[in-house]
Amino acid sequence: MRHRRRVPQLGKPADQRRALLRSLATELIRHGRITTTKIRAKALRSQVEKMITLAKDGSLASRRQAMGYLYDKQLVHALFEGVPERYGNRNGGYTRILRTVRRRGDNAEMAIIELV
Repeated sequence: MRHRRRVPQLGKPADQRRALLRSLATELIRHGRITTTKIRAKALRSQVEKMITLAKDGSLASRRQAMGYLYDKQLVHALFEGVPERYGNRNGGYTRILRTVRRRGDNAEMAIIELV
């Protein structure tokens, strides 16, 4: 049963939604902080936390899984080098979502998502 197990649809077909989350996750890991809508930030949080958990594991299988998801190979190498000392003693909660002012054009709720 899939009762109450909805994924955030983001108003896109599944392939476009997957590509959007992959690109947002890549840019968040690259820059450490991005501005997007609040709904996209909440959908992105789970994907980024999965990537950081894979990097904490550090095995070859998890490295290949991360390379299959993120768009930049060099970024995956940097992620797997830096994460164990940065998040080694933290059990989840690697991202923070800060609400900001609404977007001027369509009044959408905006948020800043950043790595803690």
